[in-house]
Amino acid sequence: MATRRIVATEKTFLDKDDPIDETSSTAPAVPSHVIYKLLAFTFAMIVVPIGSYFLTVNTVFNGKSLLSFLRVTTQTNAAQATLLSLVVWLLSWPM
Repeated sequence: MATRRIVATEKTFLDKDDPIDETSSTAPAVPSHVIYKLLAFTFAMIVVPIGSYFLTVNTVFNGKSLLSFLRVTTQTNAAQATLLSLVVWLLSWPM
């Protein structure tokens, strides 16, 4: 069987250079408005639940007994979960 010999002056497929006219892209992979939205909602996911808990426990639901404490804790956690759901819902909205 005859096989083809590679001539030393001939470049193989792996030795061929890429075309020079291609330019590399320096644009970021993710647009900046997406990063800002992600940072804003990350901040909201942390601040809104904790802030709503302390706001409601100190101003809306005042109580001194154990039963009122359990009721206050349940109600503030419900308010916290509602506000957190609102933040997640707003995150899914298109910009």
